[in-house]
Amino acid sequence: MELQQRGALAGLLVLLLPLLLPGLFSPLSHASPSTFSEWNVPKPRHLSLLRSALQRETSHEKLSDLWAPLADQGWRPCVESTNAPSALPEKSEGYLQVFLDGGLNQQRMGICDAVAVAKILNATLVIPHFEVNPVWQDSSSFVDIFDVDHFINVLKDDISIVKELPDEFSWSTREYYATAIRATRIKTAPVHASANWYLDNVLPVLQSYGIAAISPFSHRLTFDNLPMDIQRLRCKVNFQALVFVPHIRALGDALVSRLRYPSRRTEVLSTNYLRETTDVIDENKASKFVVIHLRFDKDMAAHSACDFGGGKAEKLALAKYRQVIWQGRVLNSQFTDEELRSQGRCPLTPEEIGLLLAALGFDNSTRLYLASHKVYGGEARISTLRKLFPLMEDKKSLASSDERAQIKKKASLLAAVDYYVGLHSDIFISASPGNMHNALLGHRTYKNLKTIRPNMVLLGQLFLNKSISWSDFQQAVLEGHENRQGQIRLRKAKQSLYTYPAPHCMCQA
Repeated sequence: MELQQRGALAGLLVLLLPLLLPGLFSPLSHASPSTFSEWNVPKPRHLSLLRSALQRETSHEKLSDLWAPLADQGWRPCVESTNAPSALPEKSEGYLQVFLDGGLNQQRMGICDAVAVAKILNATLVIPHFEVNPVWQDSSSFVDIFDVDHFINVLKDDISIVKELPDEFSWSTREYYATAIRATRIKTAPVHASANWYLDNVLPVLQSYGIAAISPFSHRLTFDNLPMDIQRLRCKVNFQALVFVPHIRALGDALVSRLRYPSRRTEVLSTNYLRETTDVIDENKASKFVVIHLRFDKDMAAHSACDFGGGKAEKLALAKYRQVIWQGRVLNSQFTDEELRSQGRCPLTPEEIGLLLAALGFDNSTRLYLASHKVYGGEARISTLRKLFPLMEDKKSLASSDERAQIKKKASLLAAVDYYVGLHSDIFISASPGNMHNALLGHRTYKNLKTIRPNMVLLGQLFLNKSISWSDFQQAVLEGHENRQGQIRLRKAKQSLYTYPAPHCMCQA
């Protein structure tokens, strides 16, 4: 009874807070500290470790080991069909539409699955429709992000793909399916459905109407018990067919070049938004760099239900945000901050990711590229990380305003640039698991590139120990990450082949 009363009181408090303290819930969740109303600028939470980290020294030998590329692990990319290529069937069963939600990398997985489902059904795939992202309000379409002609050409021997429906089916739109129940819409596709489910439930619709629209379509195809040809096709889509549009690749190449050759003189051409070097490139003097995906936006902070040192105002603001966005469906909120951290369920803050990198041996001459959309708390949150690694860059510091104009306020395009730079970095590390982390982990495994996977349980427990010395912290970090730097891990049942591409997307050499 007492627990119920507490719950009711907490619910009432959440409802009254915006009226009692309206300043706490300003939409300026990413404003500068001077205008930030929902939290106090936090002090470093691990001050003793931070002081030691700022005085750290790393031997040349240790740095060489850190930057050394992965050794050959005996696996190579292998996405072609295990059978001899055959001509496409003369007659398609009909047109398959899918409506994808989520962010860039969730959409990416949905595209791969849609191609596989079209193959299973012998359907003609319509270029997938992207829903407007409810969090970032991004309306970018497939053709805004991915090179559609390349996509169709790479897969032309596997399935039929069209950019648009023929006129006779022009009525089949997102708006049409939003107004009423429609016979051609499949709304009941279960998560991780089998191939037989599609044959039993979608194929009859295709045969009856010539078209079927599946919505929602996130995680709607199983990773298990599928023919190897279908698995290899998913790999082919992910690693070969999906490439970004030319201007994203060009901007990504420019940022990578500026990270590798920071001293080069550049100028902005009036005819092209990219900068052109005026120096001769010396490949032997290329700098190495780390990409950090700092997954620390307001959504992540609120959903984790962890305490991040912003005081009561921050706690109340995040509690309100959880209630508004998820109506209380955040199971983590049942646990204390200590319980969540000891289980590795709290995202690493910028301060903590900096301490991890310092403990691994990266010194203050390390070039970092910060891949993130909006960091909760802005520069005030990032400042500690910047003290540890002063040579830290991001899209804004590396690219001109003209270069950024084509991707401004487009979360998917911003993420695409970060993905591209992350794929071409010497080392990639994410502050916490998520779709970007999983996608790049898989892609870099496929290319045998070094990727550090933070040991979240270990780090959560280490950061709870307020009396731990720097030497003990560093030793624990080094031992806990010895086998988490890109070593091949074979996919297990129910795991994503986009995250663990061996053995379905790779063959032993």
